[in-house]
Amino acid sequence: MDVRYQKTVYACFVGYIVQAIVNNFAPLLFLTFHRSYGIPLSRITFLVTFNFALQLLVDLVSVRFVDRIGYRAALILAHLTAAFGLVMLAVLPGILSDPYMGILIAVFFYAVGGGLLEVVVSPVMESCPTPNKEAAMSLLHSFYCWGHVGVVLLSTLFFALFGISHWQILAILWAVIPAVNMLVFTRVPIADLLPEGESAIPLGRLLKNRLFWLFVLLMICAGACEQAVSQWASTFAEQALGVTKTLGDLTGPMFFAIMMGTSRLIYGKLGEKLPLKKCIIGSTLLCLASYLIISLSPLPALGLIGCGICGFSVGILWPGTFSMAAAALPTGGTAMFALLALGGDVGCSGGPTWVGLISSAAGDNLKTGILCAIVFPILMLCGTIVLIHIKGRDQKLYSASSSKENL
Repeated sequence: MDVRYQKTVYACFVGYIVQAIVNNFAPLLFLTFHRSYGIPLSRITFLVTFNFALQLLVDLVSVRFVDRIGYRAALILAHLTAAFGLVMLAVLPGILSDPYMGILIAVFFYAVGGGLLEVVVSPVMESCPTPNKEAAMSLLHSFYCWGHVGVVLLSTLFFALFGISHWQILAILWAVIPAVNMLVFTRVPIADLLPEGESAIPLGRLLKNRLFWLFVLLMICAGACEQAVSQWASTFAEQALGVTKTLGDLTGPMFFAIMMGTSRLIYGKLGEKLPLKKCIIGSTLLCLASYLIISLSPLPALGLIGCGICGFSVGILWPGTFSMAAAALPTGGTAMFALLALGGDVGCSGGPTWVGLISSAAGDNLKTGILCAIVFPILMLCGTIVLIHIKGRDQKLYSASSSKENL
């Protein structure tokens, strides 16, 4: 590839690390917030809901404004708000009369940054002249996993060396990463997402396209497959290893993230030799098997192994769907990527909620909830099979009508 765009690719990788920081650093401090500021756990739990709800809103709103301001401005704004939010997290709780309001303001800013990054980084990566776009997209998304692992490990190491009472310093140190990457994005080249001579299909026409809605369904299923188990990984680790809840919170999600990142890394390196759609079918079958292991195994240790298998199986579902959509609907533009990200986030929220509701109805039986969640990999499998058998005329008709409309 053009050596100039190599720097753009690296900056995109760091962009996903930034998203991992804003999503995973604050939860490590929830118990500290509770003890230091006397904030009830119910209000602290709302911070997670507020973060992801705001990111969903940004996904939706960005459909309209990202194309107007351009990708470079959107990337700079995303990194700026992420860095500002992390700095405010260190500063505001100590100077406001209501520490919780200070934390909430900080979450607002870095959630805006995280939502924008989710919408913008993938299409910028897609626009880069990489030799294999599917592999590059998978490798890009693996950096969210490695960022998650790095945040947990490095933060834990910092707390062990300097004490958790100095968490404000660490928050500012984490803010350096988005601040530096923001400066990088002011200089690196950013290619056009759309093919030369083409313009993006109007939003109304995109929403009428059946193929687009199939990809939205796949994104919802990809997010649900991932988070339905990931959100409960700490519980399985706690039961299987006989450790405290705090240690379970570290080991379970980290194990899941490492396995998910590994599968994305493998496809990122070997993607030229591996057909994407067949890999997604194989991954959904493996995901289905992992759900059965988790829910039906009588041994807690096998349940934890099932979590790891699930992490590995879901690795390419999200980036793979992005890549298939970009290839099938090349003039989808920013609106398509934003709405696909919105669908993925709906799945990330809906999957754990579904598991929780079923588990509660079954007398707080988590395994029953996981077993009923097999609907998500089944839908993902069926949707991919339908996609494979869709005749090329749908895409040709779409491209032809889009080109005529743009003339």
